[in-house]
Amino acid sequence: MADDKDEFDIDAFFASESKEESQPENQHCGFIAIVGRPNVGKSTLLNQLLGQKISITSRKPQTTRHRIMGVETTGDYQAIYVDTPGLHIEEKRAINRLMNRAASSSLSDVNLVLFLVEGTHWTKDDEMVLNKLKKANFPVVLCVNKVDNVKDRNEVMQHMASLTEKMAFIDVIPVSAKQGKNIDVIRQHVREHLPKAVHHFPEEYVTDRSQRFMASEILREKIMRFTGDELPYSVTVEIERFDYNPETDGFHINGLILVERTGQKKMIIGKGGEKIKTIGREARLDMEELFGRKVFLETWVKVKSGWADDERALRSLGYIDDL
Repeated sequence: MADDKDEFDIDAFFASESKEESQPENQHCGFIAIVGRPNVGKSTLLNQLLGQKISITSRKPQTTRHRIMGVETTGDYQAIYVDTPGLHIEEKRAINRLMNRAASSSLSDVNLVLFLVEGTHWTKDDEMVLNKLKKANFPVVLCVNKVDNVKDRNEVMQHMASLTEKMAFIDVIPVSAKQGKNIDVIRQHVREHLPKAVHHFPEEYVTDRSQRFMASEILREKIMRFTGDELPYSVTVEIERFDYNPETDGFHINGLILVERTGQKKMIIGKGGEKIKTIGREARLDMEELFGRKVFLETWVKVKSGWADDERALRSLGYIDDL
């Protein structure tokens, strides 16, 4: 991917409200991995913990493809959350293998693991994640997400009780990442496990990712929201231009959308170009909200057959930088 030297200072765009200055000798800092199988709400949980959206979400599995860090600094405490791609058993394509490797590599040198599962569902993928956690021997908080979707409270409680027999969790917490339920309980566990250490990031940091990366993820999110189930595994986005123009006081962004087949290209463009217009408009609005400036977004769709199975292509698109 092109480098980001022409971008605005990321600090200015991800700045939070000023806080009381923290002294190094009093500081606590650590890494918290958010893990689980695909589509259990890991990115939604990260966004709730940070109080703003840095990780894209959709109802489709494996929306998150990269390892993304989110930073929350409150006084002397700095929690560095690592949102990971969903761990899954099937590795049919190169991109699936790379996502599994990115997720597994996040389980090194962390201070706490938030293991996210869904409601009363327990799958083979959940079991696989659990076995990895047992071998890793990290403190683990089990977060049972989407409990708001389960009508029978007793069913949830019985399921949670059965999960405590699988591993010695620090705690088992029913949560609704979407509604923000019990997020403060998770934060308390996080704070208790942050060791005394100097903060890794300035207090205004919220993510380690560049604006160029965030723009590509926002555009990919809108593609996933407005297209069918076939596309998530066959589409990626490359930002070919990301410039600030002082004359317009805005960002000029060119996004190249790569698909594997001509039919997928037609699906994204839509009848009379209506689908790609909707995708572009919604992506532009989200970018403007995130960057705090006007965005001039242009998009193209190109067929690149087999990109998701080609490790060299995946490297050029930034998928191997996480490993």
